[in-house]
Amino acid sequence: MSSLPTSPLAAAANGAPESGVPQSGAGAQSSAPASANAAAAAPSPTFSPLYQQIKALIMQSLQTGEWKPGEMIPSEMDLAARYKVSQGTVRKAIDELAADNLVARRQGKGTFVTTHHEDVVKFRFLRLVPDEGEPHYGASRVLECKRLRAPAEIARLLDIRTGDSVVQIRRVLTFSNEATVLDEIWLLGTNFKGLTAEKLNEWKGPMYALFEAEFGTRMIRATEKIRAVAADNTAAELLSVAPGSPLLSVERVSFTYGDRPVEVRRGLYVTTRHYYQNDLS
Repeated sequence: MSSLPTSPLAAAANGAPESGVPQSGAGAQSSAPASANAAAAAPSPTFSPLYQQIKALIMQSLQTGEWKPGEMIPSEMDLAARYKVSQGTVRKAIDELAADNLVARRQGKGTFVTTHHEDVVKFRFLRLVPDEGEPHYGASRVLECKRLRAPAEIARLLDIRTGDSVVQIRRVLTFSNEATVLDEIWLLGTNFKGLTAEKLNEWKGPMYALFEAEFGTRMIRATEKIRAVAADNTAAELLSVAPGSPLLSVERVSFTYGDRPVEVRRGLYVTTRHYYQNDLS
């Protein structure tokens, strides 16, 4: 089992002093006035609950690939021994990870790292719901996939420099043989070397599952901006609607581990037979 850096709680358990805390003795006494002045000027430190520290350590193992998507993570007992905390603390950390859809408990089997192949995750990012029937992925037709230099706005959203390498994808999603979504997708070029239109068209399933399986990049959260727009001539032609028709514009920035942005997605949605569902909790 791979090792992790010693956590602050483990250091404390072993009797190690916290960095920057003066120890007893003559040296500490002589520096007391300066320390007092520094303490008065410095902001008060904030401390996260113990279970959140354990959650962060588990997240670190997920990020480094110690436990890969679809694999079982160690039991609560083993994790408690590893981090030198109680099982209750580990359980609370895993509860939060499960609520974030990063792991899933399976009765009688254990806790597993979720993947974008599973319904619990793959439909988390598909918010378009048909007026009738169950949510499902539509057929994807890739219009183009090319590598280019990031324009300033995309670079800002991806937290890279203007001109850095990005991959741009344009595609149409069809549901029940009706063009419903026109997507423009921008991806970090360093994460998606070798991504082509052919690979995208051959893939059967959610695009995020391809990113996870083939490129080792997992989307764990996203932010979105939604507004109503009118279809321009290009969108109208590709979506088989009249120019000026109302569309739903959804701009998404998706993040992987470490809160790192890796995708900007701008979609135009026809909502005559679908609606956009957002579950609040």
